[in-house]
Amino acid sequence: QVQLVESGGGLVQAGGSLALSCAASGSIGSINAMAWYRQAPGKQRELVARITSLGSTNYADSVKGRFTIARDNAKNTVYLQMNSLKPEDTAVYYCTLKNYYGSTSRDYWGQGTQVTVSS
Repeated sequence: QVQLVESGGGLVQAGGSLALSCAASGSIGSINAMAWYRQAPGKQRELVARITSLGSTNYADSVKGRFTIARDNAKNTVYLQMNSLKPEDTAVYYCTLKNYYGSTSRDYWGQGTQVTVSS
């Protein structure tokens, strides 16, 4: 089992910044990927940013140039720095970890943290 604990959400004005963090504990595989997803009211959950255990990253087009994902493997922690926030970034943000076991994988999700951007 893997436990994920997110922190750092809150309320910010448009144009402002927030930083999220997510600490993982438990059975963390040596080959894994951590990611942030978000879900706004009435919308589907979407991938925001992803980083592998080797440091490879990818971002949703909507956040490229504004958000930065990073990780500290020694602390099993992933971070999401969000700059130039827009009201449309308002959502519940979820941290995930995917453990890879050869050809199979298993996903774990955090409880979510609310990010609200006021206009």
